[in-house]
Amino acid sequence: GTEALDSDLSIKFTLESGLSADTGSQADTTGRFFDRQAWVSLASASRGELRLGRQNTAIFTRGGNVDFGARTLGSIVNNFGVPARLDNDIAYISPVMNGLQAEFHYAPGESTVSGGSLAVYQYDVDYSVGPFKTNWAGLRAHPAANAAVKKIIGYDNLNVVYDYGDGKVYGAFVRSNNITSSSTNGNTAANLLGGTGTLLSTSMNADDANRYYNIWQVSADYRISPQLRVGGLYGKIIDTSHSGRNAKGGAIGGFYDMSKRTTFYALAETMSNDENAGFRPAGSAAVSPNFTAADVNGKKISGAQVGVVHKF
Repeated sequence: GTEALDSDLSIKFTLESGLSADTGSQADTTGRFFDRQAWVSLASASRGELRLGRQNTAIFTRGGNVDFGARTLGSIVNNFGVPARLDNDIAYISPVMNGLQAEFHYAPGESTVSGGSLAVYQYDVDYSVGPFKTNWAGLRAHPAANAAVKKIIGYDNLNVVYDYGDGKVYGAFVRSNNITSSSTNGNTAANLLGGTGTLLSTSMNADDANRYYNIWQVSADYRISPQLRVGGLYGKIIDTSHSGRNAKGGAIGGFYDMSKRTTFYALAETMSNDENAGFRPAGSAAVSPNFTAADVNGKKISGAQVGVVHKF
């Protein structure tokens, strides 16, 4: 919702609740109804916007710049695990000036141990000129003051998009240490910083925290007709510690616009995990089937997805 205060200033709010489409139950099993976003802001077209509350991360918001699928399944970048949203987030979003826009976030973590304990900082810079669009979004999550491992967990994402008229070409690079082997679902199936707001654990594993990954991905799409768009991607997850936790894979898909708001789509993907890797398919969130470590560790995973997107 939005309410204008004058010609330049307005109050905005967003409340979002996630539901499981197959059962109708709340997506958040802890019972939090507005589990996705819940924020209020003071926005000015000339001075920018100040937001307070539970918000999507700058990284998550730019998901449409990563590849042709825009957070459907098949993206190798999304399979790594993207920090999606944080509680108690204070954000400033600048106005667009000569194609340039900046965004900054601070989520204090609300720790009683000491100031700055468990705080999460975010930043993003967007720039558009002609057919090119690029953004660099990042995040830094601080451990608790009493944590045994004093390691900052980071996630940096650089995206470049070129619009050639009949479609787009995407390039994405990610560097992060936000993966843990301490998961019953696979060696690399969980994040150190929770994807939906869980902060860093005081029992964080030092080996995981000091292991960085580089993710490269290229993608392109082509509009066959005003309604039909097809695309593909290929990407690699590279374990810079050389401990056998690499993965690689790709996807192809098609999107058909039935109307301005309704799109039908279909995707096919495949991903191969190295011996000690256990990445699993994900889109905007991890898929629901009860994968175990035996299903993903060192395995090749292939799948297909069909769906409908309706934008209100």
